[in-house]
Amino acid sequence: MQQPHSEPQPHELHVTSPSFRHGSAIPAEHTADGADLAPDLAWSKPPPGTQSFALLVDDPDAPDPAAPKRVFTHWIVTGIPAHVTALHGGRLPPGASYGTNDYGRRAWAGPNPPIGRHRYFFRVWALDIPLHAPGITRLELYAAIKGHVLAHGELVGTYGAMR
Repeated sequence: MQQPHSEPQPHELHVTSPSFRHGSAIPAEHTADGADLAPDLAWSKPPPGTQSFALLVDDPDAPDPAAPKRVFTHWIVTGIPAHVTALHGGRLPPGASYGTNDYGRRAWAGPNPPIGRHRYFFRVWALDIPLHAPGITRLELYAAIKGHVLAHGELVGTYGAMR
């Protein structure tokens, strides 16, 4: 009996930050309560055939973790060259560009939860295409990478309102 055809599963990228460990609190300096600096990020070497990376940071707990109503996008970056495996302080390498976050800006926008402790997912995808898409939104990014993901990984940090 022939097996049904399925899409190959992507490899895993190991995503890290020197600022926080997976599942731990994001320091205030990377939030709206502090200096709002993008954290340094690094990821493992991609599989052969990688032509670019894309990055997305979002919060699925908006506005209240007890009653989430939407996913809030904080940062999108596309066009990260395949040889780059880290971002430092939000500085983009040549060829990379910011997408549009849910504040309507092309920049990092750190955690700023109105209530409760939220989770922030830092997702990195290795792509088989050179995706350079200035201004792209989260939903447009998901559509653009569909069928082009060679590897992916994520780092989750948390942050709670200081008000």
